[in-house]
Amino acid sequence: MSDPTEANGTAGAAEAAEPAKAAGDGTGGRHVRVVLVDDHRMFRTGVQAEIGRTEETGVEVVGEAADVDQAVTVINATRPEVVLLDVHLPGGGGVEVLRRCAALMADSERPVRFLALSVSDAAEDVIGVIRGGARGYVTKTITGTDLVDSVFRVQEGDAVFSPRLAGFVLDAFASTDAPPVDEDLDRLTQREREVLRLIARGYAYKEIAKQLFISVKTVESHVSAVLRKLQLSNRHELTRWATARRLV
Repeated sequence: MSDPTEANGTAGAAEAAEPAKAAGDGTGGRHVRVVLVDDHRMFRTGVQAEIGRTEETGVEVVGEAADVDQAVTVINATRPEVVLLDVHLPGGGGVEVLRRCAALMADSERPVRFLALSVSDAAEDVIGVIRGGARGYVTKTITGTDLVDSVFRVQEGDAVFSPRLAGFVLDAFASTDAPPVDEDLDRLTQREREVLRLIARGYAYKEIAKQLFISVKTVESHVSAVLRKLQLSNRHELTRWATARRLV
């Protein structure tokens, strides 16, 4: 069940449109207004605690959302400079948020810029959100200091990627050929793909549950669904299937 929308100080559109105030001492005068979009409350709370100390970091978290509809509502209401966007969200995923916020990204005077922040390091996830308009993609293993730096770089218009992910984007945009459609993979939801990759990498159910902030029972349900959809019998066959498609 998705968390309720949480916007810090339900500012109206007029208030949200006002220029940001200068940051306090220790930030070098930098200030950026950020919205956090992630379907896990605990993760949002952790990010808020890590980077949202405005007087120290210059980052002001002005809103939070747990699914696509909430995200679009909060982003339109608060008009942040940067949105930290999870790739896998209820309601259509990060790509759907980007699609519905295209006009905000295209605003020449006050553009809203997006930085993907995800547990997934899969090439198709990275390429999907970059094609959708995100300015960068970092994984959830990033440190708080590096995340703050990435947010400011995106605010300034730079493209930011975790080191090994940049190659995916370069390869994708260097090729003029459209990627082949994998009908079997398309049967899986984004969350099922995440579980599939972790299973194929040898993670135990408890480890997957901890990494994805879900219960072991939910992991088991996702694995069962993947096996059924792909017509496989066990995790060994699943690992071979994923390896053959270079998803590991």
